[in-house]
Amino acid sequence: MIPALEIDHLHKSFAGTAAVDDLSLTIEPGEIFGLLGPNGAGKSTTINMISGVCRIDRGTVRIFGHDAERDYRLTRRLVGVMHQEIVTDHFFTIDRALKIHAGYYGVPGDDAWRKLLIERLGLGDHLHKSMNKLSGGLKRRFMVAKALIHKPQLLILDEPTAGVDVELRRALWQFVREMNQAGTTVLLTTHYLEEAEQMCDRIAIMSGGKLVALERTADLLARLDNRSLLLHLDTPLDQVPAALEALHGQLEENGRLLRISLAGDVVIGEVLQLLAQLNLPIRDLELPRPGLEEVFLDLTGLQLKDRKGNP
Repeated sequence: MIPALEIDHLHKSFAGTAAVDDLSLTIEPGEIFGLLGPNGAGKSTTINMISGVCRIDRGTVRIFGHDAERDYRLTRRLVGVMHQEIVTDHFFTIDRALKIHAGYYGVPGDDAWRKLLIERLGLGDHLHKSMNKLSGGLKRRFMVAKALIHKPQLLILDEPTAGVDVELRRALWQFVREMNQAGTTVLLTTHYLEEAEQMCDRIAIMSGGKLVALERTADLLARLDNRSLLLHLDTPLDQVPAALEALHGQLEENGRLLRISLAGDVVIGEVLQLLAQLNLPIRDLELPRPGLEEVFLDLTGLQLKDRKGNP
């Protein structure tokens, strides 16, 4: 099967600094693929090279088997892109822009498809407003519609839900799932890691322009072996019981939360037996599963901030 997107040793520098450094990855038809990384990782530069907005220094991009530079007219028709930056034409209304936009790709207008996009993205009440009269959320809705108006086979969404309300976010992801089930391949970047965890079949993580991970989402989440057992206590403790020191027990929240490490080959059943013997004033216990955020931070070398926002 021909890949929907094949990136081979892609490189791009600005003023001598590599923004994308020897990137290679493949996306199969029908996938929802996540491309994650901190700000400045090279995600948007990669998308700009895929879509033809930015010149490629070295390497190749093939879209459904077609070279993105040599066959650019065809590949741009195959791809729909919602860029991270809000880009609109202030002189057009939503209605006018959507009616003419498919023609930019040499695709005849499809009134039924245009009306469906307008309905599903909640643009009906705003069709005759010019772009400078729209809120940020409505502009993003329009940009999604514009990316889809020519019925692309590969849809690229670069931070599509940044700054939008919860209602639109849910409606957008439902629509994206429906598009994917109908055969559209999706490449997604997002800073909302829970979205990537829920939406994506596979995830690639970039840092400093390089690829640092590319795995199925479930396999990526299984990378970390840093489970903890959290014990919420009715009565605060002054110190960790000596029997729990080997499990790297730590007191938090003024002694009312006891965190026990379950790393390595620790058997949770044996830990629970030990806790029963200690007769601790346990009100509740919690076994949180490491999420994509922990994997992301571990792979990119970033540090979490505490709940108060301090480094």
